[in-house]
Amino acid sequence: MKKSSFLLILIITLIVGYAIGKKGQIFTGKKSRTPYTYNIQIPQSLKGEGSAFSDIVKVISPLVVNISTSKTVSKKDSSPFSDFFDGSLQDLFDPFSMPKKWKEQSLGSGVLVSSDGYIITNNHVVEKADEITVTLYDQQNYRGKIIGTDPKTDIAVIKISADDLPQINWGNSESLQVGEFVLAFGNPFSLGHTVTMGIVSAMGRANVGIADYEDFIQTDAAINPGNSGGPLVNVKGELVGINTAIFSRTGGYQGIGFAVPSNMAKSVMTQLIKDGKVTRGWLGVTIQNFTPELAKEFGLEKLAGALVTDVFKGSPADMAGVKRGDVILKVNGKDIRNVEALRNLVSQTKVGSNINLHIIRNSKPLKIKVAGYSKAARSFQK
Repeated sequence: MKKSSFLLILIITLIVGYAIGKKGQIFTGKKSRTPYTYNIQIPQSLKGEGSAFSDIVKVISPLVVNISTSKTVSKKDSSPFSDFFDGSLQDLFDPFSMPKKWKEQSLGSGVLVSSDGYIITNNHVVEKADEITVTLYDQQNYRGKIIGTDPKTDIAVIKISADDLPQINWGNSESLQVGEFVLAFGNPFSLGHTVTMGIVSAMGRANVGIADYEDFIQTDAAINPGNSGGPLVNVKGELVGINTAIFSRTGGYQGIGFAVPSNMAKSVMTQLIKDGKVTRGWLGVTIQNFTPELAKEFGLEKLAGALVTDVFKGSPADMAGVKRGDVILKVNGKDIRNVEALRNLVSQTKVGSNINLHIIRNSKPLKIKVAGYSKAARSFQK
């Protein structure tokens, strides 16, 4: 066979093979499609070898403090010999005698919120403490003074006598979204400054049983004993929460931690520093959540809002015209998810300020303005 004939046969074979491979396009006229791919774009601030997180840690760590407290715990004497001996004689002759008082030590964390030494932490960290020692990042120790506590949100403010201290930047916890990266700082198990990373697992957690006013951020960033009162920060290094508690069946970390949102903590802190106590807004209604059956009966498209089941006579709500059976959907333009959300929003409003309610009454939308609280209403609240 001649060389030219061989080349011709080879070329024809290649052409036929190509045609067979592309017959779907050649004979149908359809264009080929490339496999679908996700267009993943990593935020510029998170690109690199984890340097973004390490930079945050360098900035935030000096703002985190260790808080150690001691308090005197008393125990009523239940010894069978207590009726026969008294004082030092009982200690000598009663083999069952136990100390009536002793010192109890506890540890927690806090975060510097002002250059002149104000620190925010949890109420349960400093509750009933006789002595408070604050240790800064540089290992300097200071005596802490309680400025105010709020058990209803488990927030407390203490102060040390120091100046020119670094202070944390506040973030807006309402802008947090589920799935965002967060970092939890603290002093777990007396190990010193520690940081853990996770994401926001859920928002608006209530009915946890930790405090009266609950609107917790749930995170899987590891929180352990000693982390209480430490800061939860976002990827901008802003304070978005105060680490408060964990859900655990063993006493250790199990992937569920809770933090008080920064907006709630800041509101409480501001009042504690200014007045030494927290005064909360009050409508004067009893409310309940919707069940699917109730929502259908009231013509609601989704399970949201709070149903007014009663109105206290002489209360701000009563004077504004709120009635039993009203469905409160918004407060000052903010959607009400449930009863807990309504309580938290109203409690954070300034006493004496006006509140705008969006409600449904008899299947019709209505706006009601609740004016500033009267003396009668404030007296009734007390």
